[in-house]
Amino acid sequence: MTAILEIRDLSVSYGASRVIFDASLGVRPGSVTVLLGANGAGKTTLLRAICNMMVRTRGEIRLEGQPIENMATEEIARLGVAHVPDGRGTFIHMTVQENLQLGAYGRRDHAAVGDDFERIFAYFPRLRERRAQPAGTLSGGEQQMLAIGRALMSRPKLLLLDEPSFGLAPLVVKEIFDILRAINRADGVSILLVEQNANLALSLADYGYLLETGRIVMHDTASALSNDDSIRRVYLGY
Repeated sequence: MTAILEIRDLSVSYGASRVIFDASLGVRPGSVTVLLGANGAGKTTLLRAICNMMVRTRGEIRLEGQPIENMATEEIARLGVAHVPDGRGTFIHMTVQENLQLGAYGRRDHAAVGDDFERIFAYFPRLRERRAQPAGTLSGGEQQMLAIGRALMSRPKLLLLDEPSFGLAPLVVKEIFDILRAINRADGVSILLVEQNANLALSLADYGYLLETGRIVMHDTASALSNDDSIRRVYLGY
């Protein structure tokens, strides 16, 4: 089966500073793939490189076999890649409804957008309750739900998630990850996940990659990584 995302020998730089070194990875259609690594390993940079955001790249990035490494960020989004950045990136002075509408901005199937509002509200009932509130008045967990919901309004093929649990209470994190599992299974959205909570990430993922100082040093099924002694000791804490 062709990978929905395939990266080959990717190097990424900020100006003259190289951050990613010859990384190769893939995401299978309908799967959840996790990218593990310590702070500063280059995980966020790799997600930015996929979307061609503020970085220079060398190597290949293919979406469903199509090269995208030289495309503009908005073109990549139109092809079906949605990015939920660290820090959530909600527009705090706009309402929940308006933030979600922005997610559907590039769509042409206007009749289906209304149905997708209902789909998002079914996944995130609190967003329905707060649809008229400015996003800046939401709790951290609700803002994360809004950021994911806004990304889903674009009907993506591939969802890039950068630290969705950061700064959130454990019960909220569990709720969000349960919803991500449902989205992946019910809608078939492929997910590439960057996450510090390795236990939680591996419980959601099918496959995983370990990034250390800009290099992929290990990759395997999520279950195999969960049982690897070095992964368990450094990232899982047991």
